[in-house]
Amino acid sequence: MNLIYNSEQYSVVEFGADRELEALRFGGYEIVDKGGRRETFIAGALAQSFRRDVNQLIASEPSVEEIDEFLGGYESLMSQPVLLH
Repeated sequence: MNLIYNSEQYSVVEFGADRELEALRFGGYEIVDKGGRRETFIAGALAQSFRRDVNQLIASEPSVEEIDEFLGGYESLMSQPVLLH
């Protein structure tokens, strides 16, 4: 697992592909909305699409605000509360 993005609002962790686990066959991403204290895990075709879109975004050398805006597009999927122990 790799922390690939971390701002005041969001963090994104990338999980590498693992052919042994169906959920990680193509890898996956955990996106955390720190302010909303919720997160989502995306895998499969959605993870592949996310990876492609992130690569295109990075090519444009975006600001932190532009990256956060992009990640905000995934807020509707963030239904898991983030719990601290």
